[in-house]
Amino acid sequence: MLKQTHYPMVIGDELIETGSQDVLDPAKGEVFATVAMSTVEDVNRAVAAAKKAQVDWANLSYGERSVALLKFADAVEQQADQLAKLESLQTGKPMKLASNSDIPFAVDNLRYFASALRRQEGAAAGSYVGGYTSMLRREPLGVVAGICPWNYPLMMAVWKLGPALAAGNAIVIKPAPNTPITTIELAKIALDSGLPSGLINVVTGGAAVGEALCSHPDVRMVSFTGSTATGKRIMDLASQTVKRVTLELGGKAPFVVFADADIEAAAQGAVVAGYMNTGQDCTAATRIYVQSPVYDAFLSRFKELSQQIRVGDPSDLSTDVGPLVSEAQRFKVHGYVEEARQQGIEVVLGGEMPSGPGFFYPPTILANAPQESNCVQEEIFGPVLVVNRFETEDEAIALANGVSYGLAGSVWTSNVQRAMRLSADLQCGTVWVNDHLPIASEMPHGGFKQSGIGKDMSHYAIEEYTVVKHVMLEMTGAQRKPWHFTVFGDAD
Repeated sequence: MLKQTHYPMVIGDELIETGSQDVLDPAKGEVFATVAMSTVEDVNRAVAAAKKAQVDWANLSYGERSVALLKFADAVEQQADQLAKLESLQTGKPMKLASNSDIPFAVDNLRYFASALRRQEGAAAGSYVGGYTSMLRREPLGVVAGICPWNYPLMMAVWKLGPALAAGNAIVIKPAPNTPITTIELAKIALDSGLPSGLINVVTGGAAVGEALCSHPDVRMVSFTGSTATGKRIMDLASQTVKRVTLELGGKAPFVVFADADIEAAAQGAVVAGYMNTGQDCTAATRIYVQSPVYDAFLSRFKELSQQIRVGDPSDLSTDVGPLVSEAQRFKVHGYVEEARQQGIEVVLGGEMPSGPGFFYPPTILANAPQESNCVQEEIFGPVLVVNRFETEDEAIALANGVSYGLAGSVWTSNVQRAMRLSADLQCGTVWVNDHLPIASEMPHGGFKQSGIGKDMSHYAIEEYTVVKHVMLEMTGAQRKPWHFTVFGDAD
């Protein structure tokens, strides 16, 4: 059992103990820790601390900022084992995922942003107007807010604080109420590594805390990852003070398998892309479209591989899939399956609510679901995949694009020309060819349509956290300028 069972919020260099909320272990359904609960006044204090810290941080050279962030990344890496245990405990994700993927990738993100900030460039050119030189500066916004989800708590916090700090901002982070612990620990590690107090603040709580952040006049940007419904609410709140927003929202990723694809590779890819993190991933493969000639072969192999998935204790390194994050999420997932069953949609595998402790749900396959059905159109966010058939390339494109989301998708084919056509035609922020899910710190992540606006990761993320300023320098030294005729004298 972990020694520390109560976790405070972090404001400036203070650890604030106000209030208490339980944090559950999803694998057991039991309380394993408590966390402080923020008030609106705590939000105000956090924003004030960030505002104070940001000025000196922005005045550091790029090199000085880079060194500080690299030290922070090293400190996170040194605590990787403990962070992975906490991440697994609060989310229910398997330890092999937390320790071998989530935490190392977060460290890589930090190191990427620490180096990428040194390559920021402005632009300068003469003679846009005769006698003047124009320059462009990229400057930090000031104080930004990061509102993070429960599926990848630490990694998503890094996706927000990394580019924010690289660009010269300070940040106030609000983690999801049920998974706040690793974000709190991250802020404490930042202080211990030497980052200035107030640069990273963590406030805890639910909607009231998030709304206070989004409405605060000194917060100049809100970066949110979560549901589309909440994203729309955040846009509305941010508009009242004309804040910038970046939104990484829901997804319903298509996984399109053509008859010329490697069916074994596609089936294995679908298992990993559909069930990793118990399907609680915005880019998870959720809609599998298979061309008719290979539909039966694919479905048979996909079912066989799905039956081999080891669902169980997240702390066991042999476990492939852990529980869902909460009982509410489990009921939501099961509700979609029950609705599909009542509509006559075939349940090929799973679909039964397990007994026993924890919020587990089995790998589930639905088949031949109408395109308009909720299990096809809506984000389930669980280990539930729908397998449908298609005939032609045009039909595949129409089906893949026929939802309100557009975060990611994949194409499985041995035909390079087809792969290039669909890469262009799919309305997704990321399209994979013959794979699904891998990402890189150097590449942007973000969606089309109701999957959001803006980009995480890559140099595009740093740009999201900056504002462009035009500086125009008069080069002649003349007191009377050619355009002064607008007030003085007559035009020539």
